[in-house]
Amino acid sequence: MSEEKVQQLMYQMQMLESYFAELSQRENSLLNVFNEATYAIESIKGIGEKSESDTLIPIGMGTFIKTKISSGEKIVLNVGAGVAIEKDKDSAINFLESRIKEIQVALQDTTANKQDVASKLQQGKAEMNRFIELSSKTKK
Repeated sequence: MSEEKVQQLMYQMQMLESYFAELSQRENSLLNVFNEATYAIESIKGIGEKSESDTLIPIGMGTFIKTKISSGEKIVLNVGAGVAIEKDKDSAINFLESRIKEIQVALQDTTANKQDVASKLQQGKAEMNRFIELSSKTKK
């Protein structure tokens, strides 16, 4: 293997490592959104069990205001692009569950891409090891 090919392989491996890191970040973000949606569904279900419940509303910098939730009949959902809509409890849960399904598909795709990149990285490392062995044998 020529020195030019080795440099090319090194560059490809650096690009793959960068892409792998990006995929890992994307996977973590998707997991965070998945967990947040799951917690939101559980919270909506919990609100409906009581006619009135106490809660804390975050206002920033670890500061909260204690308040009462008088009913969980209507839920305001952010649907993207700065748009929020009001839905009844069941519709809100259905909306969030459909989002969870979308997130699961995106997670599966990201995980598959990560595995593919990891496999290519392993192949590149094996090729580099072969080159190192060959070059050390020719020097002896």
